[in-house]
Amino acid sequence: MNYILSSCLGASVNRVTRIRISLVVLLLCFYSSLAVSADRAIEIINAMEALYQGTSSSAKMTMIVETPQYRRTMEMQSASMGTKNSFIRILSPRKDRGIATLKLDMEMWNYLPKINKVIKVPPSMMMGSWMGSDFTNDDLVKQTTLTDEYTLTLEETDELYTIILVPKEQTVTVWGKIDYVVNKQYMVPVAQNFYDDNGELIRQLKFMDLKEFSGRMIPSRLEMIPMNKEGHKTIILYDDLQFDPPDVDESIFTLRNLRSRF
Repeated sequence: MNYILSSCLGASVNRVTRIRISLVVLLLCFYSSLAVSADRAIEIINAMEALYQGTSSSAKMTMIVETPQYRRTMEMQSASMGTKNSFIRILSPRKDRGIATLKLDMEMWNYLPKINKVIKVPPSMMMGSWMGSDFTNDDLVKQTTLTDEYTLTLEETDELYTIILVPKEQTVTVWGKIDYVVNKQYMVPVAQNFYDDNGELIRQLKFMDLKEFSGRMIPSRLEMIPMNKEGHKTIILYDDLQFDPPDVDESIFTLRNLRSRF
């Protein structure tokens, strides 16, 4: 009798042990899967952030600001070195010619030729409009590093990756969530959707019209659409984009060059 009870008890204990081991294995697999998913999401975001950049790059762009009252067009030239330094100068219209923006790491300055003055953009103005467009100063500077400041979750279909970015507790941002949608076939961005803390879509950045620049297939048309401003939209058209051009060097990314007239 004791033998039978002992055998039954032992079988019961072994069963409980096996169940616990199975649960531990399942949890380890689950967290391992999450880690792989997060690593892949980081890889995709980093690839998208570097898509328009090389060791250095130069571009000619057209920006079109549309509102119910007017349509405004600006031609610009830009240069960048890595992800930290960038320079933008407006070529036309004539009244805006020479206005320039310099970004050095996390700092940003604007030069206004009419008053011959350089103005440093304070942190409180980073979410302000750049040149009256629907793009912000922060969009140009990318002061917030997505892969460092957000928790990333990867979802996918046969055609698209969707990376859901939720700000970490210490992250300073106006966004409650960002959806970053990527085309899997061409590995190019399709859209970025920006939500407030209540989950309401506030603005959308669309990427369209794939073109080849220096051997890369890149969306040549970007549209920023604010959802809370009916009839407003800002379009950026890449007219030319070159990677690692010989005429882009460190002398471009200086306050002295920012002040230069041309």
